[in-house]
Amino acid sequence: MANLSKAPRLKYLIGPSIILLGLGLGSGEIILWPYLTSKFGLGIIWAAVLGITAQFFMNMEIERYSLAWGESIFIGFSRYFRLAPYWFIFSTFIAWIWPGIIASSAKLFAQVFGIAHFEYLAIIFLLLIGAILTLGPRLYKTVETFQKVIVSVGIPLLFIIACLIATKSDLRALGLGLMGVGDGFIFIPKDLPLLTFLGALAYAGAGGNLNLAQSLYIKEKGYGMCAGAKGITSVLTRKSEKISLKGERFSLTDQNISNFRLWWKAVNIEHGLVFLLAGAFTIILLALIAYSTTSGSDTSQGIDFILYESKILGGILGSTLGVLFILIAAVMLFATQFTVLDSTSRIMSENFVILKTEANLSKVYYTILWLQIIAGIIVFLSGYSDPFTLVITSAVINAVAMFVHIGATYLLNRKALPHQIETSTLRKVIIFLIWLFFGLLSFYTIWSYLFK
Repeated sequence: MANLSKAPRLKYLIGPSIILLGLGLGSGEIILWPYLTSKFGLGIIWAAVLGITAQFFMNMEIERYSLAWGESIFIGFSRYFRLAPYWFIFSTFIAWIWPGIIASSAKLFAQVFGIAHFEYLAIIFLLLIGAILTLGPRLYKTVETFQKVIVSVGIPLLFIIACLIATKSDLRALGLGLMGVGDGFIFIPKDLPLLTFLGALAYAGAGGNLNLAQSLYIKEKGYGMCAGAKGITSVLTRKSEKISLKGERFSLTDQNISNFRLWWKAVNIEHGLVFLLAGAFTIILLALIAYSTTSGSDTSQGIDFILYESKILGGILGSTLGVLFILIAAVMLFATQFTVLDSTSRIMSENFVILKTEANLSKVYYTILWLQIIAGIIVFLSGYSDPFTLVITSAVINAVAMFVHIGATYLLNRKALPHQIETSTLRKVIIFLIWLFFGLLSFYTIWSYLFK
């Protein structure tokens, strides 16, 4: 048993939530919610805000365990659920083998620069991501810095574009949409495709098992009892170190419990400001731009609607701004795939080392990273490269994975945490409702798809 230090000032906590925000920028925020808005209007934007709010509560319960015990939530899962490591390796790999995000990025870049086959560009991007992650001396710092730059540049530019393009009637439609009032419908429009809607809900934020990566990122940032934990280092530019996966609990003294509550308040504020507010703001901006440019038009299916948006923007504000919009979206998508590969590799390597206790975490991480890159290349070379299909396939699988890990996190925290720091009754109810919702929606959607 050890003592829990006091929480630092907020500015020293910024980092993990930016990474998690970046995970969502290129999936739900750029692709799915704007696409749905372009087809059905802003009357569905309430669901995006509800989705990312639900993920806020999910993420905080994931953080609660690591904050208290100084280890990843996967260690906790393995203690109470013997087959958990196998599930998280399988469900993470099968959900993210489909490189739809980088395919989308490559297709947008190819459009701007006149490249005929975006599939080959996507392969180059995958190799580039692998090189950056492999050569960066300290992995967490590389990912955090990369996402900070993308988020701090991309969101202000989108805000400027939205201010230039949106009309008063658009803003009025947005206000009504946040209350669930659409053009001729309340909350859910007729003929809304369930698979796409389920995927969008799963991607209103990080989505799938990626939410669980928050546990790994706060460990490397040194939150709470994770202070002093060693992180993954490059196997090429740094000497590989033995990394302990097991944490240490703090003694339940009045002072430690008081410090935990201060930590809990601080990380809630950090995640609320960075992930929830900034994430919801970004979704709303991109949906508003999509509505202002494509509402009422017969837009093409899939990611081609982004190109249509840029064409409209170019016609109103000049071709340079239209091209800039495409480049912003393409760079954000690249950044998302960058962080997805990092997060999935972390999740699978952590669980592999749980099973094989003598394995070196850094070496396992980079092995899995490059195996995923090779798998993505194989998918492209096999001819299965439609970005929108790839994104929807991944999103539906991730929605089911979320159903599983929400329930597992709820049970773990009830079993592992002492009552002094356990989840409040209100949050227990919220988590249960989120779990129930994703379960019912996942099974209903899959049933409808299989037996339509």
